[in-house]
Formats: sequence, structure tokens, C-alpha cells
Amino acid sequence: MVMAQSLFIALQQQHPECHIDVLAPAWSLPLLARMPEVRDGIAMPLGHGEFGLSARFRLGRSIRGRYDRAIVLPNSWKSAFIPFFAGIPQRTGYLGELRWGLLNDARRLNKRRLTMTVQRFVALGLPADAEQPPAYAFPKLAITAEQRQRVADQFEVATDTNILALCPGAEYGPAKRWPAEHFAAVAKAKHAEGWQVWLFGSDKDREVANAINDLTGRVCRNFAGATALAEAVDLLSLADAVVSNDSGLMHVAAALDKPVVALYGSSDPGFTPPLHPNARILTLGLDCSPCFQRDCPLGHTRCLADIAPERVLALLAP
Repeated sequence: MVMAQSLFIALQQQHPECHIDVLAPAWSLPLLARMPEVRDGIAMPLGHGEFGLSARFRLGRSIRGRYDRAIVLPNSWKSAFIPFFAGIPQRTGYLGELRWGLLNDARRLNKRRLTMTVQRFVALGLPADAEQPPAYAFPKLAITAEQRQRVADQFEVATDTNILALCPGAEYGPAKRWPAEHFAAVAKAKHAEGWQVWLFGSDKDREVANAINDLTGRVCRNFAGATALAEAVDLLSLADAVVSNDSGLMHVAAALDKPVVALYGSSDPGFTPPLHPNARILTLGLDCSPCFQRDCPLGHTRCLADIAPERVLALLAP
């Protein structure tokens, strides 16, 4: 969702008076609320993988006549139904799963020209004959001073010392996760320098976050599974530096204008990099990577395990 903000920025640059509403999973609405370009976030009433044709029909009919254009970012067949049922005059998207008719501005994706996800998103907001790859703006989430103070008060955190945020989870699978002991080594080193160390993640990341905290002697503040997404975003805005696997929180941290050290193993840093001018990417570029697998097919995950904590600490040094 964060990378889509670059598309929203491009649309407003082309059409300053346009209103942008975004139909998206309910979990992502706090992110959309922190994007100045978005007027309204609309919760998608269906879960991931759920077809629900009748629900799509009802939602499409409920927004009929409200929009001039729809841009469909997912490539799935079912994702094009709601704009079609809504009768939106211009329905733009990549051809994807045989979506002729559902889309009337169907584009063929040139993967050789558009090598990054963000480029593919932004290109859909431009005329079909626009030069590719397009230029793009970095996402930038807007957090107010009041939001920062509110979340600091809510969780009773001090902000008078440096804060290192660690994001050890990765929704896709273990092949995208730097080892817990490496995260712990970084945490212990920065704590010894007087930094606070905060752990972030969803409820699914609670186990690895607890393991890291145990390895450090429990010197970290562990927020994994203890915050709503909105609270996690606002807490991350208080950090001075972030170390993260290739994950959604990595993109959030970059959009919060934080110095990010991003760790890549099974995924491709050229396809979905952190969109920030000062982001630092660590990847070993082994012959077997990127494999894009959830679990290491060779059973060793050396692509991440062999990235030493000292390399991360060197990038965190002033």
C-alpha cells in the first residue's frame, strides 16, 4: 500500500483538483489516513482470495456515478469487477488475467521497462503512450506533532534519547527473515551506546520478537503484537533509525523519512526497494538468490544468515 502513494502523488501533480478515494483492505486504512493525497479510504468488504461476486456487485452499484476513473492495481480478474459494476467511465489496469471488457483502458505490462513495482503503479496514472519508465516521487506519510505526542503518552515512552527500531518479521516467510541472534547482536550493541531499542511487528511476529528480547537480556521495548497498525506507524515516527527485513514496515519506515537499513535475502531489492534517498540495502547477491521462496530450498538461508551484524552496525554509525 505504501508504494501506491507514489501513484497518488503523480495523479495530483497532473490533476491538482482531483479527488482520490482508495478501495483497500481494512487493515491498510490507517496508512491511507496518513497520505495527504487521499480523500477517503474505503474498506474492501472481502478478504484476500475471496471471490464474492454478489458483494462486489453490491459495492460497485453503491458507488455508481461517483467517479470518473478507476485505476486497478492488482492484476487479478476479480479485482476489476467493482469498477465495472460501478460503471466508471475509464477503467485502467494491466491486462492481467484476461480482463478485456472489464477494463476499457487495459495496458500490457512491459516488465523489461518497468522493473520496479512503484514504476508499474505510477505508469498506470500516466497516458498509455507516456515515456517509460516514469519518474516517481517517494512516498511520504504525514504524522502530526499531536499524533506523536499522543502515542508517546499512550505507551509511556521517552523520546529524549536515540531510538532504534527493529522490524524482524516478514509476512511472506522465513526466507526473508534475518536471524534473531543477529538482530539481538545489533540491539545489544546499540543499547550499550545508550540507545533505546524498540521491536515492531504483528501478532505473528511476537515469537521472534520475544526471542530477540530474551537474547538481549530483555533490554528492548517489545511492541510486536501489542499495537494497532496506526499506533505502530506513529511509534515508528519517533525512531532515529530502523533495521528491517524486506517487509511492509520497512516501506512504512522509509515513508516516515527514517534512515533504514534493509536486509534482503530471497527477495529482489531492485524490485521493491525502500523508497528513501538515504536507505541502505544489504544483500549478498548469492547465485541462489533471489529465489522468491517462502522457505530456503537449500535449507541454509545463507543469503541472510551470512550478513554479519557488524555490517549493519557500520551502517548505523554516525
